Amino acid sequence: MRRSRPPFRRLTPAERRLWDAYPTGAWVDLRHGRAVDSSSGGAWGSKGLWGGSRVVRAEVIAALVLDRGAGGSPWVPGVRLAGARIVGDLNLSDATIEAKLHLLDCHIAGTVSLNDARTRGVRLRRCDILRFRASRATIDGLLDLDGSVVHAGVRLDNAHVTGQLRLSGTRVGTPGEAPYREPGADPAEPGSWGLGSRGLNGWNGPEGSEEPRTWESVALWAGGLVVDGSAFLRDMRATGGLRLIGARFSSGLYLQGAVITTDGTPAVHADHLQAAAAELGAGFTADGTVRLRGARIGGVLSFHGSVLRAPGRVLHLSHMQADELILLPESIEGEVNLGYSRLGVLFDRPEGYPGDVRLNGLTYESLRGPATLADRLSWLRCDPGGYLPQPYEQLAAYYRRIGHEPDARRVLLARQRARRRTLRLPGRLWGRLLDGLVGYGYRPWLAGLWAALLLATGTMIFTQWPPHQIGLDESRHFNAFVYTLDLLVPVSVFEQRGAWEPAGWTQWLANGLVAAGWILATALIAGASRLLRPSNAP
Repeated sequence: MRRSRPPFRRLTPAERRLWDAYPTGAWVDLRHGRAVDSSSGGAWGSKGLWGGSRVVRAEVIAALVLDRGAGGSPWVPGVRLAGARIVGDLNLSDATIEAKLHLLDCHIAGTVSLNDARTRGVRLRRCDILRFRASRATIDGLLDLDGSVVHAGVRLDNAHVTGQLRLSGTRVGTPGEAPYREPGADPAEPGSWGLGSRGLNGWNGPEGSEEPRTWESVALWAGGLVVDGSAFLRDMRATGGLRLIGARFSSGLYLQGAVITTDGTPAVHADHLQAAAAELGAGFTADGTVRLRGARIGGVLSFHGSVLRAPGRVLHLSHMQADELILLPESIEGEVNLGYSRLGVLFDRPEGYPGDVRLNGLTYESLRGPATLADRLSWLRCDPGGYLPQPYEQLAAYYRRIGHEPDARRVLLARQRARRRTLRLPGRLWGRLLDGLVGYGYRPWLAGLWAALLLATGTMIFTQWPPHQIGLDESRHFNAFVYTLDLLVPVSVFEQRGAWEPAGWTQWLANGLVAAGWILATALIAGASRLLRPSNAP
């Protein structure tokens, strides 16, 4: 079935071929057996590479995909075009498009706009594009920009893709680095385009551009994006950040091998992101903060083998939920914030954190990795907030849950020692005394050692220099061991104190044993009852 007469005075040979092929959706290949490597920048090159025989006006493509006159045809209409030089803006905003659009190895000197459109699958593979816009669009099927170069950024905010999103191998710039056309130049001439320079407050692109000045550092703007399938951004190269605030990826987000370079702004800004899984490892490189505050990851969030660096905070993962966080980067520079997150499993190496780690409020069900208890205690001490009881309580609860009660007690003892450093001098002195005598109650056997030592000392001395009997009207037999034990017990049990009176310097020893007995008893009671520091105290 042939289409009706085209609404153009004259079509180029390439446009005529495309017009005739549209009803059946057949491919129109203008590459003449020579593929164009858009990733090399050749698409913005000389006129010889993109000769006049390959020119297709964007308005011709728009007229095809917006026409509904092919009803009743046994074929599925569509635009399938390879190796074309498309001039002008391909503006399909607000349209409802039934035909598929598939461009391969094409040079598009203008903007591809699908804002507020509803369309079937869109594929622009290995194309060289000025900018791509699909804000609030509904794409019923695949959105594929694999291997393309998009010089002035990609906008997908509040779009809905029912299939997969594919940006693997894509190179994306920012509006601040967009190519610009020299005044008076022919827009159909690739050589008339150059690389724009970025000003202090925005990009100095064409007059009246829709790009806000604040977008200069965002390469992919996709806040509120919904992808029902998976999103593959593997091996992407982005000069500027990825803004994914509130985005939802029902089948996962995959960024292995992607390299994100920014000028100090976040490399990934994805607060409140939702995904079945998020893979940011296997060569993923972020030169800037990766921010996932409040994200919800149904499966694994992995940084295994990634390279992360930022001058301040490199990972902002606070208030996040994930079944498992794998934090095993190849290298990492900067602060890590895990505060108030809820994790099923944390798989990390505590010695792998190069700087501060914020842990207050973090909860987890299990810990994986080769870390020892000493490593975990060093990990807790990396919090720049100083002493905070919750991280110690959480770690102790984990050890109790897996049946390692001695390790749990060591963690709680370390908590008391860390707390002691925040107290005034009297509190620090009393804390040291409690620590030395009974280990804050977590080492009660220390009290037994002190008591045994004092008992042996008193028994030996009072055997050598026994006290005098009080009340000579009755005969008593002196036992140095029982006498010393009665002195150590806060309340006299054996009635030896009132029956014997030490003489000379041994009186000072007897008084010291009484005082030591009271101190040991007080320390033991205070440690056992945890009266000094309730576990829920701030």
